[in-house]
Amino acid sequence: MIDRQRVENGGLILLLALVTIGLALVVSSFASAMLWAALAAVLFQPLYRRLLERWPGRRNLAAAMTLLIITFAVIIPAFIIGSLVIEQASGVYGQMRSGQINFAQYFQQVHNALPDRLQNLLGNAGLGTFERVQLKVSAALSESASMLTQRALAIGANAAAFLLAFGVGLYVTFFLVRDGDELGSKIVRALPLEQSVAERISTGFVTVVRATLKGSGLVALAQGALGAITFWIVGLPAALLWGMLMAIAALLPAIGPAIIWGPVAIYLFAIGAFWQGVVVIASGVIVIGLADNILRPMLVGRDAGIPDWLVLVTTLGGIELLGLSGIVVGPLAGALFITSWQVLTEQRLGGESQLSQNEPTPP
Repeated sequence: MIDRQRVENGGLILLLALVTIGLALVVSSFASAMLWAALAAVLFQPLYRRLLERWPGRRNLAAAMTLLIITFAVIIPAFIIGSLVIEQASGVYGQMRSGQINFAQYFQQVHNALPDRLQNLLGNAGLGTFERVQLKVSAALSESASMLTQRALAIGANAAAFLLAFGVGLYVTFFLVRDGDELGSKIVRALPLEQSVAERISTGFVTVVRATLKGSGLVALAQGALGAITFWIVGLPAALLWGMLMAIAALLPAIGPAIIWGPVAIYLFAIGAFWQGVVVIASGVIVIGLADNILRPMLVGRDAGIPDWLVLVTTLGGIELLGLSGIVVGPLAGALFITSWQVLTEQRLGGESQLSQNEPTPP
């Protein structure tokens, strides 16, 4: 005999799955804008609560002031810095096409400045000759500059779509800031999980978002700014561009900003700019290197509980899959993966412990 209740429950689940997939397809064009709106709402929720304490009962005013602060403290500076970076990237790309900047020549200068024994080791390495490595790295740098320029042109060509998505993101941010607590509680209650498990996963989600944006993001920007100032002091062209690349590299554990300032220092020594190379190394080791250890505990206070190797892999994979949004989505997926398995392990251990306690003791 067919269980009517089971059939109805199965039909409801199927309907929910179809409706959810349909909604995802409908809003897919604004997925990135809505994602960053949700991240901004999570990050600035404490600010909204403080403003609400100052103006009790005036939720719309507190949310509007929060959105205004986000606009002037984050969005406008980001647009200004982004436009300057894109301008410098376009200039570097144009100089590469005209031959004014030749990465192959720079690598050759570095190669010639190395000791003969080290040159022979590089030539006999299993990865191929130094010239092949030189061409590959030069091609990668050229492709990176070209990609930045193409992205800038694409944004300019699709200005209307960009402005529409940006407006949608701000609009959604307002309501998520204002109603975030209530909406989050409803989502947690609606999850087909035990309440304690759902709340723990929700807490892990918020912790990782804040740790990634407030901690890793601000620390990376600080290191990038220090790198840009250092490159400007030593007279390196397009200092802001290299500082932005350093900020991106700072998001990756075990790699960090040294992947940018290290080769720059080697090149400066190779061309005879000794004091500039010393300044870059001193700034990289003392100033930029210590910024993470000093700023991160002040901004975050605790980690997201993710191993460094998993942060590295998930960040790189997220960037490859989703672009800029993957910087947050990648570590978030890793944190939720770890939290889910920890909850499952604790439940199994708790169940086994309860069974062992219920077993009768032998006489």
